[in-house]
Formats: sequence, structure tokens, C-alpha cells
Amino acid sequence: MTDFDGYQDQLQSDAQFLCSDHRLDTELLDRLVLQLNRIYPQILSDKEAHRFRTLSVPTKVRLAELLKHLHGRGEDACHEFYRALHIHAEEVYSYLPTRVKRRGPTFFLSCFCFVVGIAILYYYGEAETLRCTGGFLHCSAERLSKNARCVLTSYVEVGMQK
Repeated sequence: MTDFDGYQDQLQSDAQFLCSDHRLDTELLDRLVLQLNRIYPQILSDKEAHRFRTLSVPTKVRLAELLKHLHGRGEDACHEFYRALHIHAEEVYSYLPTRVKRRGPTFFLSCFCFVVGIAILYYYGEAETLRCTGGFLHCSAERLSKNARCVLTSYVEVGMQK
């Protein structure tokens, strides 16, 4: 797994995906440009925003130029682009290659190991340990999905009654 030093590295890595993604259309590109221009005019001036919103140039070309421009502007500009993308197109943002790598199998494996460890502690621990873990398991269940939360809390309640 590759670690990125900052948003500029991420943007360089994600640029090909962004330019090839069909969900990043003209309307979305306009919203991103307007967000950067209105909220952060130091990142994208009015003249630059107009250039990136010109409809006579194909969307993919304008997007590639915008990404190159933001990469040249530095870390803050790239960071604000990611924030704008997250606000206006979460479905694109969540599937960026740099985001998917962060949520890779190691994350899921570590979550699974944590749950298995808690289950082993809960089922095979001593009586005092079980009483202590009940509250912890209730708190742990809060971050789970609704169905998983119901299953875990029911196990906790059954274990407390024993």
C-alpha cells in the first residue's frame, strides 16, 4: 500500500481516475469550479474560473487542466478541491483510488479481529470480566450497522443475565 505525503501526491495519483470517470460531467465540474472560486478566490480567480467553465472546450480537457492548475497551486488548493469533491460528489470521492487504498483489506481485517477478540473475551472470560465488558460492548455496538448492533447488544444482554 502506498502512503501519500499530502494532497498534491493524492491528486496526482487520482487524476487519471477523475478524468476517466463518467460521473464527473460538465455540471459537476462547474459546481467544483464555482465552489473553489467563490469560497477560495485565492485558489481560483474569476478569470481562471471562467476559463475552466468554457463550454467550447470538452469537459475532460477542462478537468485535466483544472487538476494540473490546482497541483501547481500547492497543498491547500489540492485539499480544497478534495473538500469540494466530497461535498458535491461523494459517490466519486469515496471511490477515488487513494481513498480505496486507505480502506483496504487491512482495515476490515483489523475490525474483524477486534470483534473476534471481544467475542472470545466475552464468552470465555471469567464472571467478573464479563460484567466489566458488558458496558464496553454496548459502547462498541454504537458504531456498527443497525443489524449488527442489535445482534451484539442481544448477546450482551443474554450474557448479563447468566
